Amino acid sequence: MCIKNVIFPLVVTTAFLAACSDNAAPTVVDDGIASTEEVTTYTCNDGSVANSAAECESGVSDSTTTTVYVCVDGTQTTNASDCAATVSGKSSASGKSATSENDDSTYDPTSSQEVIEQVVADAVVYKEAEGDLKLTFGESGLSVQNDENSCVSVNGTVATISCAGNYYLSGKSSNFQVVVAASSEALVYLYLNGLDLTSGNDAPFYVQSAEKVFFMLVDGTENNLVDASTRTIKWKYTKNGVAKIDTTMGTIYAKDDITFKGNGKLTVTGNYNNGVHTTNDLRIKDVPSITVTAKNNALKGKGSVNIEGGYYTLTASEGDGIKSDEGEEEGSVTDNTKGKIVITGGEFSIKAKDDGIQAYNYVLLADSVATPKITVNSSNGKGIVSDNLIYINAGIVNVTSADDGIHSNMNVYFNGGVTTISAGDDGVHADSTLMINNGIVNVIKAVEGFEGWYIIAKGGKTAVVTSDDGWNAAGGSADANSTSGSQWGGPGGGGAASKSVGYIEIYGGYHYLYAAGNDVDVLDANGTVKMSGGVVILELGSGGMGGGMSSNRPGSQGGSTSGSCSTNMSGGIIDTDSGISVTGGVLLGFGSQTESMVNCNSVSFTAGTAYGSNKAAFKPSVSGSMIVFSNDVGSSVSSVDVGSMSTVELANGMTYYYK
Repeated sequence: MCIKNVIFPLVVTTAFLAACSDNAAPTVVDDGIASTEEVTTYTCNDGSVANSAAECESGVSDSTTTTVYVCVDGTQTTNASDCAATVSGKSSASGKSATSENDDSTYDPTSSQEVIEQVVADAVVYKEAEGDLKLTFGESGLSVQNDENSCVSVNGTVATISCAGNYYLSGKSSNFQVVVAASSEALVYLYLNGLDLTSGNDAPFYVQSAEKVFFMLVDGTENNLVDASTRTIKWKYTKNGVAKIDTTMGTIYAKDDITFKGNGKLTVTGNYNNGVHTTNDLRIKDVPSITVTAKNNALKGKGSVNIEGGYYTLTASEGDGIKSDEGEEEGSVTDNTKGKIVITGGEFSIKAKDDGIQAYNYVLLADSVATPKITVNSSNGKGIVSDNLIYINAGIVNVTSADDGIHSNMNVYFNGGVTTISAGDDGVHADSTLMINNGIVNVIKAVEGFEGWYIIAKGGKTAVVTSDDGWNAAGGSADANSTSGSQWGGPGGGGAASKSVGYIEIYGGYHYLYAAGNDVDVLDANGTVKMSGGVVILELGSGGMGGGMSSNRPGSQGGSTSGSCSTNMSGGIIDTDSGISVTGGVLLGFGSQTESMVNCNSVSFTAGTAYGSNKAAFKPSVSGSMIVFSNDVGSSVSSVDVGSMSTVELANGMTYYYK
């Protein structure tokens, strides 16, 4: 397998270039060397190839430094003499992945396949050249040019591509379809060159078989694809010796990996089901604009979705904005290579009836390419959801959802970024662990702000404004003989009759919690709360009072309870089933009742006035009669002049004062 009709970026290895034979008789276009570059690649301990040692999380086993010659025509090679022979972009002669039909050189496809795929995926888009295979669509039919090897067959309104290579598609048709039915090793490049294609009874593009198909959006072009609202065709074909019957489920529908790249624009309308759908992996490089409007899911890569940049407007009238669901079906793959969505750049406007972003295995937002900017509006579902893991490592994320803003059936990790949530139910929900390591999380509206079996805060800044509990640790079974982690004890998961346990541990960061409603708790754990660092500000708003009997059960820290603060069984500022322990950090709680406490003063406080000590203070937004505080605040609290104190802006813009 030798790819000779792409322009390589400066990420090549000798293992890849050695696999390319000169037997394909290239056409001489120009000669001369423009420049040279020294390129080093690294082989990681896990067998993957990286451009820098830092990318090898498992460590580096080997490295290779290669002199790359950049020819005057823009091609790159490790052999200076190759600059005298530039290969044109002509389609391959057979389905042998762009290898000449007469190429008898031996090649082990497993030796550098991963490198080849990466190089091909990073290939630079170029304008069509004379001799390239062209498909020009018109209302009267299809014109095929330069098909010397009979790689395109036309049957009625269906054009079938059976060879690897480059294909330039342009023109407009209101009733045509392109089917890719190539060998399992074939790399097929579909250059959309100002294409406006509608299928009257099926999908405009159906990738039935190939190794990979690349949709290359030619520089400066606008491309438009529309499918039919019904399906009348049942496709019969054989793959890997097995007879298949298939129905296309998207405007672009693929059974193998597909990649989008280029400097053109693409608009996709999915009238039947999904917009872009592959049962394997979907990858999108940096593109100027992709707009998808679909009846069900806008983008779906069943195996995975990997987006590295670009601008996206995604509308899903019934389903999800972006989806990867490998693992949902019985017997399907559930390892960490499938059912994942990775976004490392790009700007997204997602409107979905169901979930904005949904993955079976995990969702990862990071900025290894660029800072992603994601806006999700879910009218009937959740914002970002996974059956297993969610990692928000970077990005500017804004979620508006009818259900939970961010939801995982397992764990949620905040490691960076700025996340703003307005939710109809929980702001952030994790059935197991909700971990805040870094970043900013601002829940401006929710029933419960954070909910998880374990809520662990090690850093970052968070703020929640809720109509029920601010933070609610619940979900693990209270039955010592049970291993279940999903025993939610009714609405809110807590209360005196709770059947679950939950734990809150605070080690660092700045956290503001506000709750107002009937019988609500600001900081609520069906087990224990432990705090050894950080800053926590609690506010119990109006309506947060409940009737309740006194329990006189302070937390385990002890300390002053001057002012005759009393506790009750109805919660309030702090509610725990097994007590609260504060050994470090600053805690200030404002309200008129509490179930658990640390130190407490009965102080009539007024909204907008600073209270605390000369060490730590806050201006509450509510008025009340009780302030709960930790030892690091001081021995008592009262109104305080904060004019000379330093400040920290909290996640919601409010101010914490300290010395």
